[in-house]
Amino acid sequence: MTSSAAMGEKEGLPARRSSWRWVIVIGLLAFFIGTDRLKLSIVANNPEFDPKYGTVLPLEGSEIWRDRYQRLQQAEIIHTIAFGGPESVAFDPLGRGPYTGVADGRVMMWNDHDRVWTEFAYTSSNWSRICIPANPTAPNLKLEHLCGRPLGLRFNKDTGDLYIADAYFGLMVVGPGGGLARSLASEAEGVPFKFTNDLDLGPDGFIYFTDTSSKYTRRQFVLTAFEWDTSGRLLRYDTKSKQTTVLLRGLVGPNGVSVSKNGSFLVMTEGTSARLVRYWLNGPKSGTLDLFALSTGHPDNIRLNEQGDFWVAMHCRRNLAMKLLSPNPWIRRILARLPIPLPYIYSLMLSGGPHAMVARYSADGELMEVLEDSEGKVVRLVSEAEERDGRLWVGSAIVPQIAVLNLPQTK
Repeated sequence: MTSSAAMGEKEGLPARRSSWRWVIVIGLLAFFIGTDRLKLSIVANNPEFDPKYGTVLPLEGSEIWRDRYQRLQQAEIIHTIAFGGPESVAFDPLGRGPYTGVADGRVMMWNDHDRVWTEFAYTSSNWSRICIPANPTAPNLKLEHLCGRPLGLRFNKDTGDLYIADAYFGLMVVGPGGGLARSLASEAEGVPFKFTNDLDLGPDGFIYFTDTSSKYTRRQFVLTAFEWDTSGRLLRYDTKSKQTTVLLRGLVGPNGVSVSKNGSFLVMTEGTSARLVRYWLNGPKSGTLDLFALSTGHPDNIRLNEQGDFWVAMHCRRNLAMKLLSPNPWIRRILARLPIPLPYIYSLMLSGGPHAMVARYSADGELMEVLEDSEGKVVRLVSEAEERDGRLWVGSAIVPQIAVLNLPQTK
């Protein structure tokens, strides 16, 4: 071997050793990430996470509406500086309110004349001031399961009782005087409610409500969408017999529910699959389910107005990320095991923007109008839209605010 060849071989050894070092480092890194030894992923404490194939059906034609006037930016904002997450909005039979369930477990009442919030009710017998975090507007995820999380609210117009869907304590009711709500139902068919979400009172005397997941709680709501969890249920509570019946099971992210004006059907939102489905309550189709409409975004709560139209709050607009992730469970499995903070996963699902959108559908499922604040300048991350006396009250499960928009007068 010549001296020049020997020198060349010696010069190549450090480069090869360096390459092997990188291979070892990358291999060890992949091993620790893949096995999640440091328990940094969002599924570290959820080994049962099992992503499934899903699909978000594409929109066509008039269903792809946008609000070029950004009308939600014209809304007045009622800031809730003493609490966060006013998800649902309801008015009592005397027209007072709105009442709203908030992140610390209370139901608050708005006095429009004095423009102040007062405490009306709470859902947990364990509730105390410790349930209110140091920053009152911040989420209280660590104590939510103890303090309660009231979501959907509905008043009985005859009795003045307020019915509550509490994420952890199930279907509840409190009298016109407020105070501690009492439990009506917390399980069905021996399966406890994990994520009671919304409800409505039908003219037939039944209460219809959703349990978004039989697997994950509200604190794990990102996992319900990421897994494409199919353990959701639609249920019915009989106020006379006190019995709870499962009407539908195997649902993907059932959320808001609203009975039609004539009481013949209800419309339920499926947040993960971005669609509205119709369940027939009577008539020749009674007990059957069909598609009501493909929604312009991923829907949250749904509310009926006096004309019989449905207002649907969209948690976020349809986006490329959800379109890509839904039919590819292997991508979701990898992302869920990476040491990525939950807020970043959530931001990916929102397509990076805290925008706002609500849509109005006719009783036949036709899209009538869309209201937006696509940049989140004024209104963000909406959860419900309730029409009352020419105004639209818009709640948010995340942001400490309620938006109030004056609607055009119709003849």
